[in-house]
Formats: sequence, C-alpha cells, structure tokens
Amino acid sequence: MVLSSFDVDLSGQNALVTGAGSGHGRAIALALAGSGASVSVSDINIERAESLVEQIEAGGGRAIALHADVSNRFQAANMIEQTREAFGGLDILVNAAEVFHPEPLLGIDEWNWRRQLEVNITGAFFCLQLAARVMADEGGGRIINLIATEALHSTIPAGIGYLAGKAGLVAMTRQAARELAPQGIRVNGIAAGQNKEDWSLPPEADLDIYEGPADIGGAALFLCSEAARSVSGQVLVIQG
Repeated sequence: MVLSSFDVDLSGQNALVTGAGSGHGRAIALALAGSGASVSVSDINIERAESLVEQIEAGGGRAIALHADVSNRFQAANMIEQTREAFGGLDILVNAAEVFHPEPLLGIDEWNWRRQLEVNITGAFFCLQLAARVMADEGGGRIINLIATEALHSTIPAGIGYLAGKAGLVAMTRQAARELAPQGIRVNGIAAGQNKEDWSLPPEADLDIYEGPADIGGAALFLCSEAARSVSGQVLVIQG
C-alpha cells in the first residue's frame, strides 16, 4: 500500500488530504496511511475517495471518505469537523485539490479563470485557515500545499489561470509559515514536475523529470516528520 520507501512512524497522527482521489493527493494519502496515520480522503468525486479508502483499509490502514468542494467555505469547514469527529483531532493537512484548464490567455473564459482560482488558491486558503485554527488550539501541526514547478521558474504552453493560482500559493505558503510559526504550525509546499509515468518514457531516458508517485509520497512524509522540524516556509521541488 505504501507509495514511499521513506520510513516514518506517524502512528497516532490524523491527516486530511484534499483532492486525494487521484494524482499526487492519492500518492500522499497512501504514504501517510502506510506510515500509520489515520487519513481523511477528501475529493469532489466521492467514488474515487471511497475506492482509495477501500485500498487503505485493505492494507491495514484507517481512513474515511469525504465529499467536498474546497472552494465552498462551509464544505471545507464541515470536512475538517468530520475529520476531528472521526479521529479526535487534526495534525496534518495536505492541500492537493486542484483544477486545470489548458486554455490560452486569449481564449480562456471567465468561468474557467474564476474556477481555477477558486479551487487552486481560495480553496487552499479556506482549508489552511480553518485547519490552522484547529491546530493552534491543539498545540501545532503541519500543512503541505501542492504547487507546480512551472509556477516557480517556468511556463507551460497554455494554462494561465492554473499557474496564476499556483504562483499565489507559493507566496501564501511562505506568509502562512511566518504567521503560524508561533503556534507551532509548519507550512511547506511540494512542487512536482512531470514524471516518467506521465510521459510513458523508458527507464533509461535521461530527462529532467522525476520517477513517479513514490517520490511525492516520500517528500510529504519527510515534511510531516520530526526530521523536518526546522523546515517551514519552503517549497520542496521534486523534478529530477
């Protein structure tokens, strides 16, 4: 079940992963569960969330499936409360929910522009703020925001709404880390590029890409571990 070879004991820890039904969110949820954490698997597609919970439970882990649109503040708050009710607390939040529309700058419509910003940065803010309030009362926690390497130093052929939100998430990660440090809350980001599975490339291909989901899961485990107790406000790039 574990999508990481990095050995971390998160027994007794409670995590919430948004956008966990697929992609990087799924990889991180599996890694956290495989390391002993109880995991709330949240996704706008409840069937994907339920399928992942079945996989986690089959491997001996503990998880619940939640349906939520993170851009809706009330649904975000309910998601956090359901996690606390199920597990007794919240120690880890992973903001992995995202929307990507590959329209060019001259062609994107208002709906798709707004939707990407509402999910990719406003939704992440709702979850971060609400979770941080809980963590502050409980003595601390860890928050991870999923970003994109292109939002740091590159571009993509089309997708201005997506990168605008992700770039804003970089600044939000750093500012939140500064403001939440006194409460014992660490806030970091993981920026992932394309991987060999995405590109369907042979193993010997020597390109600037990473291997696959295990790398993302391992990065998240590191940031959630005591090994990263002095790491906050950083964006860990997983690119190869």
